[in-house]
Amino acid sequence: MAKSKTVFFCKECGAQSSNWIGKCPHCGAWNSYVEEVIERTDDGIISKTKSKSESKPKLINEIILSEEKRIDTLNQELNRVLGGGLVPGSILLIGGEPGIGKSTLLLQVALNCKGKRILYVSGEESLAQIKMRADRINASNDNCYILTETNTADIFNHAKELNPDIIIIDSIQTIQTDSIDSSAGSISQIRECAGELQRYSKTTGSAVFLVGHITKDGSIAGPKLLEHVVDAVLQFEGDRNYGYRILRSVKNRFGSTSELGIYEMQSYGLREVSNPSEILLSQRDEALSGTAIAATIEGSRPILIETQALVANSLYGTAGRSSTGFDQKRLSMLLAVLEKRGGVRLSSKDVFLNIAGGLRVDDPAIDLAVVVSLISSSEDVAISSRYCFAAEIGLSGELRPVTRIEQRIAEADKLGFEKIFISKYNTKGLNLTQYNTQIIPLTNIEEVIKNLF
Repeated sequence: MAKSKTVFFCKECGAQSSNWIGKCPHCGAWNSYVEEVIERTDDGIISKTKSKSESKPKLINEIILSEEKRIDTLNQELNRVLGGGLVPGSILLIGGEPGIGKSTLLLQVALNCKGKRILYVSGEESLAQIKMRADRINASNDNCYILTETNTADIFNHAKELNPDIIIIDSIQTIQTDSIDSSAGSISQIRECAGELQRYSKTTGSAVFLVGHITKDGSIAGPKLLEHVVDAVLQFEGDRNYGYRILRSVKNRFGSTSELGIYEMQSYGLREVSNPSEILLSQRDEALSGTAIAATIEGSRPILIETQALVANSLYGTAGRSSTGFDQKRLSMLLAVLEKRGGVRLSSKDVFLNIAGGLRVDDPAIDLAVVVSLISSSEDVAISSRYCFAAEIGLSGELRPVTRIEQRIAEADKLGFEKIFISKYNTKGLNLTQYNTQIIPLTNIEEVIKNLF
């Protein structure tokens, strides 16, 4: 006779308790414990003890590295984010808002990945719905199999017959296992299903994609253990008002976590954007105040983006501060430096800052462009759209050097910019005459104001 057991799980961190607790001792969340009924049968229990194996400790100097063969997804943006391609036997989690394009992206990968056997498992859509999306994408693959199933035992039975190279699970919240008597999407179900898929991936060498739902605050729904189990966590971001989508790596055991891929949503699916600088820069005929171009680096890719600022007199006595795509605390710090070191009085004015294109930028090299756009809006003096900026600003108003300045200058030179303003300390060992773009080295904010205003 199977025994039923009631267990309480924390919705925030996945911690387990035998009784209800008001405050989680692990993550500190209040009223986060929910009751779930777990039923384990003799067949469903997975032994936690390891059997005798031939594995034994080995000296690190005796370990031989072999170059891992990656699967080419024929999607250059996805390959870049993954670190060069899909590693066989890896398990990846991709999350994002509803309707952002997660299923479209993975179906495009499944249909375009020729020569590989793909098993697309959907627990949310019917076969007809998936076929309609495939016709809209206008791609086909003779080795792409579609399965509408939510039970892990049935999924594994079909997978053993097909022996696919890639398995796509859409989504992990709809999958459930018979070893646990709780509804699909519960913490225990997500944790157990992810564990079973991980074991299958490591033992068979099939790469597994998991689509995950997100909560209202933007984090991936389910226990934090889900993100620890997988090899890579990809976040699919974007604004519905913009046509651009950003695929960002949050965790990656096989590559860098600073890479990002950019897509444009079209009627036929997602189009890869190979040169994001051209689409992120506004096309305008006349110069406008409050805008400046920043030369940033995202992962290994240089990107030129536009910063937009608006400085206006405060109507209510209390100055407002708002930023989109830029850290609010960083903006407050730059405003304080402008007041103290640059003599620009903004304490009684409303300040609004926006990074064009819906991007969120953490590169400190954007500081100089932000400051220039703020002064430009405050003084109502337009900055030439053929100028760009790349420097970090310190608390004493000095322009600090940034990394990989050659790539930033080369990108500005390729796009035909006339001048690029950088820190003087970045010019050491730099050949200023090899670029058509004129390089202007500066020391502090005072020199910036003298040169531009």
